Amino acid sequence: MFDFLKSIFKSKKFIFGFLFFSSICLFVVVGPLISKKDPFEMVGGLFNSPSSERILGTDNFGRDVFTQLIYGIRTSLKVGFIAGIIATTIGVVMGAIAGYKGGTTEETLMGITNVFLTIPPIVILILLSIAIRTRTSSVIGLIIGITSWPWTARAVRAQASSLRSREHIDMAKISGFKTTEIIVEEILPYMLSYIVMAFILQVAGGILNEAALSMLGLGAYHAISLGIMLEWALLWEAVRVGAWWAFLPPAFFLTVITFSLMCMNTGMDEFFNPKLRRR
Repeated sequence: MFDFLKSIFKSKKFIFGFLFFSSICLFVVVGPLISKKDPFEMVGGLFNSPSSERILGTDNFGRDVFTQLIYGIRTSLKVGFIAGIIATTIGVVMGAIAGYKGGTTEETLMGITNVFLTIPPIVILILLSIAIRTRTSSVIGLIIGITSWPWTARAVRAQASSLRSREHIDMAKISGFKTTEIIVEEILPYMLSYIVMAFILQVAGGILNEAALSMLGLGAYHAISLGIMLEWALLWEAVRVGAWWAFLPPAFFLTVITFSLMCMNTGMDEFFNPKLRRR
């Protein structure tokens, strides 16, 4: 693990993205110490302009936008990480078992995966979000996670299929290792870099999917996220009245978070992919 971390930090793109993402996480941690207001507290009028007291003004209900931004980023990151963990776990388990076992097991698991791939994820997300009565940020992350795993499963299956015929796998079989032990100890460590890359992409996808659901009015109840802030700005026509502080900050941070995660993924891909590394 130490060698893996030491390797990825040799990539300049990964370092660039990591520093950006870490800065945003630090902002979320330190933010409540800077602004101790309740994000739902009305502190002014409708779309008050930024001032010395409120550096990002107020929203459509007179609530402090800066405070909302702190909690909004926190919620979006929470949803992204929950979705990333769930989607990556399901995808890795499905793909690794299918790739190692082969035969009927592979056909069955990949058949299930293909069924999920044929249905647009956003359709499933919308239907599940409508069906669930209690939509918390954790539930939204869960919904996104269980609908985003198929492409990870297919990619992991391809990797596991290429590994199952190697000598160290044959030696493990001869030594009497069980299927679970072989997958965990002999296959997954060789795919660690790819699993981390898949997790990073799943986190980015989870954040964007949450924003899309929120802008459709299917976000978490009694919570603030970047997507919900954009939904409020859209419903109350912040663009038309020129209240840029209501929609630009959440859009900016949504873009920066996604961009930093993509930089981390690209940096890892260029470092671990032999073709890209030679180029």
